[in-house]
Amino acid sequence: MKRSCPSGLFLAGFLLALAVLPWVGAEPLGFRSFLSGVFGEWTPESRIFFHIRLPRVLMGLLAGGALAMAGAALQVMFRNPLAEPWTLGLAGGASLGAFVARMGPFARVSLGPFNTSQALALAGAAVALGLVMSMTRRSGGAGTPTLLLAGVTVSVMCGGMVMVLSGLVSPDKLGGFHRWLLGGLDAADWRSLGALSVLALPGMALLAGISRHYNPLGLGEEMAAGQGVEVAQIRRWTAVGAGMAAAGVAAVAGPIGFVGLLAPHAVRRLAGPDMRKVLPGSFLLGGVLLAGCDAMGRWVAAPLEIPVGAITAVLGGPLFLALLARKR
Repeated sequence: MKRSCPSGLFLAGFLLALAVLPWVGAEPLGFRSFLSGVFGEWTPESRIFFHIRLPRVLMGLLAGGALAMAGAALQVMFRNPLAEPWTLGLAGGASLGAFVARMGPFARVSLGPFNTSQALALAGAAVALGLVMSMTRRSGGAGTPTLLLAGVTVSVMCGGMVMVLSGLVSPDKLGGFHRWLLGGLDAADWRSLGALSVLALPGMALLAGISRHYNPLGLGEEMAAGQGVEVAQIRRWTAVGAGMAAAGVAAVAGPIGFVGLLAPHAVRRLAGPDMRKVLPGSFLLGGVLLAGCDAMGRWVAAPLEIPVGAITAVLGGPLFLALLARKR
C-alpha cells in the first residue's frame, strides 16, 4: 500500500507540467491568448502558445518519457544500473545517422511524418548497439566496466565522425547543426512532434508489451528461463524498442543524455523495483524531467536559451559518477 502513492504523484506531476510549462518563456502570455486560440481568434500571443510553446512542451514530455522508458528497460536487460541510451552508444549512433540525413538532399525525402532522418537515426542506433554487444561478448560478458567502456567508446567514435562530417557543412548551416548537436527542443513544432511519435510511440508500446517479462529477468537469465521467459527473444525486442525510442528523439532533438538514467532510478527509489510500475513511472517522470529542464533553460537565461541537453548532462553526470563508484 505504501508503494501505491508515487504512481499517482507521477501522473499528477505530468499533468501539472502539461498545464503549467506552456506558460513559461521569455514572452509573458495571458490566459486570454489561450482562449482566443481555442475560439479561433488568432493573435500573436495565441500563436506563440499553440504553435510554439504547446508543441515544445509536448515534445519534451514525449521525448523524456521515451528516453526514460528505454533506460529502465535496458537496465533490466543488462542487469546494469548504469545502462541507458547514451551510455550504451544508442544515442550517439542515432545522432550520427540523423546528422548524415540532415547534411544534404536526404532530409528532403519523406513519407508523411516519416523521413530519412528517422530512418538513418534508427539504422545508426542499431549499428551502435550491435558494436557494443559484439565488443561485450568478445570480452566475456556484460559486466559493468566492459559494457560502459564499449558504450562510451562507440559514443566517442560517433561524436568524432560527426565532427569530421561537420567540416563538410557550409558555414551558413553550421550554427544550426551545432545547436542541434547540443540537444534541444527549440525547433519543436507540430510536424516535428509527429516525426518523434512515428518511432517513439511504437518503441514504447513494444517495451510496455513485454514488461511482464522484466521482473523475472531482473532475478537473472537462468531463473527467468526457468519461468518460461524466452530470454534471447526478450533481449532482441528490448533492443528494438529502446533503439526506436532513442532514434526518434535523436532525429528531432539531437543527443540528449542521462534522462534514461535519472528517471528510472528515482522511480525505483519511490515506487519499488516492480517493472510494471517502473516503466510507466519512468515515462511520466522522464517527461516531466526533460520538459522541466527545457523550461528552466528558457527561463533562466531569457531571452537566450540554454540547450536542454547541456542541463541534463550537468544533472546526470554527478549521478552517473556516484552510481559508478557505488557499483565498483
